[in-house]
Amino acid sequence: MKFSKLLVGLVGAGLIAGAAQAQDTGTLKKIKETGTITLGVRDSSNPFSYLDDKQSYQGYSIDLCLKIVTAVQKQLGLTSLNVKMNPVTSATRIPLMANGTIDLECGSTTNNVERQKQVAFAPTTFVTANRILSKKASGIKTLADLKGKAVVSTSGTSNLKQLTQLNADQNLGINILPAKDHAEAFLMVETGRAVAWVMDDILLASQVSNSKNPAEYEISKEALSVEPYGIMLRKDDPAFKKVVDTAIGNVLTSGDVNRIYHKWFMQPIPPKGIALNWPMSDQLKVVAAKPTDSGEPSAYAAVPEAQKAVLNKKKK
Repeated sequence: MKFSKLLVGLVGAGLIAGAAQAQDTGTLKKIKETGTITLGVRDSSNPFSYLDDKQSYQGYSIDLCLKIVTAVQKQLGLTSLNVKMNPVTSATRIPLMANGTIDLECGSTTNNVERQKQVAFAPTTFVTANRILSKKASGIKTLADLKGKAVVSTSGTSNLKQLTQLNADQNLGINILPAKDHAEAFLMVETGRAVAWVMDDILLASQVSNSKNPAEYEISKEALSVEPYGIMLRKDDPAFKKVVDTAIGNVLTSGDVNRIYHKWFMQPIPPKGIALNWPMSDQLKVVAAKPTDSGEPSAYAAVPEAQKAVLNKKKK
């Protein structure tokens, strides 16, 4: 009996020591030593991460990241934790994560197998699709309608990469124009420098809703890909990932995600007080019930033919 109690005591002590040791390495150590956690945020990824009219960063992804911040502070036993907002773009977010500038990326980043070779992801918190935005007057409905035209997509995105490959594989002759961010991409369509913008449908819808003449624009019914979003963190940091995954997992399975989602997608939001009226998808409801950080599109929805073609070519 005494031996059993001693064994339990040793095991318990070992678990405590293991937890403490995990905090002495990687991102948790960095945060504990500096008293600061740095979030990578976006200027115009509405409603996920963006600047409002008071130059304050807001959004769905930022609210989710702040849940992680609270969990990290509790894990480290800190009485306070400074939160630093560090602007990133689609092109800089992965390099800034890899070099330690940011600890979490709180934007609209697709989790895919290719990116998982460089970074890690929290459980998926949104599922969208790559579609085409154009002015209704242009008559563009499908990828084939873009043949020989000037089309914009945002630099550093999986959307731009997919468009580039489809353009080459199908000999479409599209003049692909990279934009530095989503705001610039929309402006290029608005001003006629590009006939269309290829991007995730929720980001397209957000830019349209905040535009001068929303009725002028149309988002294609044709989906080019399935895009699961996840909060990004450094690769090969299991102690930090465990805290992150637990925090997001709790938000999803507890139903708290419904409140946060409703705030950003169903209610009027800054800066113009416009509601996107974008109900939660069936795919996200499934993820909320059973969280996953899979980078496989098929884990979320039927994969569009255009995406299948790209994925199959990569496997060869």
